[in-house]
Amino acid sequence: MAKQKASPPGAVRRRLGGAGASAVGWALRVATSIVAWTLLLHLFTFLGIPRPPLPIARPSCLGGRSNSTAAEALVAASEAARRAPPALPPRSACFSSSSSGHSWVLGLGFVESGPASCSVLGWVRRFFLPPWRETECGSPRAFASWIESFPGLYKSNGYLLVSCNGGLNQMRAAICDMVTVARYLNLTMVIPELDKQSFWADPSDFGDIFDVNHFIDSLRDEVKIVKELPQKFSEKVPLSMQPISWSSEKYYLRQILPLVRKHKVVRFSKTDSRLANNGLPLKLQKLRCYVNYNALRFTPSIEALGNKMVSILRRTGSFIVLHLRYEMDMLAFSGCTHGCSDEETEELTRMRYAYPWWKEKEIDSEKKRLEGLCPLTPGETTLVLKALGFPRDTQIYIASGEIYGGETRLAVLKTEFPNIVRKEMLLSDDELRPFQKHSTQMAALDYLVSVASDVFIPSNDGNMAKVVEGHRRFAGFHKTIQLDRKKLVELIDLFEDQELSWEEFSVAVKELHMGRMSQPTRRRVIPGQPKEEGYFYANPHECLGPARKRMERLKHIEI
Repeated sequence: MAKQKASPPGAVRRRLGGAGASAVGWALRVATSIVAWTLLLHLFTFLGIPRPPLPIARPSCLGGRSNSTAAEALVAASEAARRAPPALPPRSACFSSSSSGHSWVLGLGFVESGPASCSVLGWVRRFFLPPWRETECGSPRAFASWIESFPGLYKSNGYLLVSCNGGLNQMRAAICDMVTVARYLNLTMVIPELDKQSFWADPSDFGDIFDVNHFIDSLRDEVKIVKELPQKFSEKVPLSMQPISWSSEKYYLRQILPLVRKHKVVRFSKTDSRLANNGLPLKLQKLRCYVNYNALRFTPSIEALGNKMVSILRRTGSFIVLHLRYEMDMLAFSGCTHGCSDEETEELTRMRYAYPWWKEKEIDSEKKRLEGLCPLTPGETTLVLKALGFPRDTQIYIASGEIYGGETRLAVLKTEFPNIVRKEMLLSDDELRPFQKHSTQMAALDYLVSVASDVFIPSNDGNMAKVVEGHRRFAGFHKTIQLDRKKLVELIDLFEDQELSWEEFSVAVKELHMGRMSQPTRRRVIPGQPKEEGYFYANPHECLGPARKRMERLKHIEI
C-alpha cells in the first residue's frame, strides 16, 4: 500500500517543474506589464499629453490612522493656498458636489453626475491609473481631468486667433480676457499676435516678451494653447471680426460660439476691453486673475534685468516709482498741451492729424485739463510730491519712455528731488542694447520695478497705471497713490495764483488723498456705463481675499 501511495520521482519532478514554469511566467507577465506601462507614460510625456500633477501629500482615507500626517498636510496646503494665485475651477467638474446634482463641463453645459458614471470611471481609474497619481480618496476627478486631454476624448469647438492692439498693458489685459473667453467656449487658442502697427512700431512677438512655454504649461488644465494652427487649417482664411466692447460671457456664448462652430477658425482683430468688468461668473473672474498673475510671466532675460534693477535700488533703501506719462504720443493723442510752447503745441497737433485711425482731432486742451483728463506735467507733479510730504532725498525711479521736452522739462523735478534714477542709469549699454527700439520690452522692465516699489505714483490713469495698481493690490495692497487730477489742478492753479499759501495747499493735497492709497474696496458698478465704472484689472476684488488678510496682519504688527 505504501508503494502505491508514493509518487514516482519523475512525476514529482514534472509537478515541481510545472509550478516553477508557472511562477516564471507570472513574473514575466508582471515585468512586461511594468515595462509596458512605463513606456506608455514616457510616450505620453514625449507627445505632450498632460497627466495629473503629483500630489504634495496623499490624504488619508482612514480616519484616525494618520491624523498627524493629515494635519501637517492641511497646514502645508493652507500655507500654499495663501501664497498661491487664486485657485481655478477644474476643467472637468464631474463628481463635484452641487446642490443641483449637476456639474459644469468646460463651462458650456451640464452633465449628469450619477452613480453609474462614477462607478465606471472609478473602475477605470482603479485598474489603469497608477496609485501614486491619485489625488483624492475615492474620487476619479484626477483621472477625469487627465483623460479629457486625450485626442478623440477632448473635443475643441474651434480655433481662436487673437490680434492684440495697444501698448504692453493694454495687450496684457486683453490676453487675459481672450484666454478666459477661450476657456468658456472650449476653444483652442493660438499664441496671441502682438500689435506691430501702432505708434510704437515695436516688432516684438509674444515670445520676445512673455515666457511661451510657461504660458502654455500653466494653463494646460484650463485651455488648450498651440503655437500655430494645424497644417490642415494653415491655408484657410479665418473669419475676422471685432467682438463688441465690454461684453458679458452670454454674448460670447450666444453670438460668437455659433460662428466658431461654423467657420472652425475665428480671428479677433481687436481685443482691448472686450470683456465686461462686472457681472461675470466668479470662476471666470478668477481665471482672469490666474492668467494675469501666474501664466503671463516675462521672459527670463526681462525678469533677470528687472530683478537686478530692483536689487540695485534696494541697496540704498526704499524707493518710489513715478509713472510720469508725459510722452509725445500721450500728449498728441490726448490733446493735452498745458505748459507747452506754441511750437510744441503745433508739433503735437500735426502728429495727431497724421494718424487717420485717431478719430478725435479738435481738442480743447484746457477744458480736458480742468476735467482731470490730462497727465500732470513734471512741474505739477513736483508740487504734488512735495505737498504729500516726500523728503528731498527720496529715491525716485522714473518709469516712462522719453519725456517730451527732455531734460529741460525735468529740471524742476530734479532740482527738488535730486535722487532721480532711470533704467539707463542702473543698467549698462550692453545690457540695454537688446531692448533698444523695443518699447514694449522696455515697458516690461518698468512694469517689474513698478510692482516691486514701496510706493507707486502714476501721473495719469492709463493702462499701465491701472494694471500695475491691480497687481500691487493682489501682491498685498502695496501703496499706490491714485492722484485726483481734477481737484489737483484746481488746487495747483489756486496756489500758483497765490490764493492759497503753501501750508494750505499741502494740507489740502494730503486730505484729498487720504482715501486714495489702494485701500481694500469693491469696484464701482455703473450699469450701462462700462467706461465710467471700476476697471477689473485695477481692482480685481474677487481675487484679493488672501491679500486682504495679509494686509490686516501687517497692520496689526505695525500697531
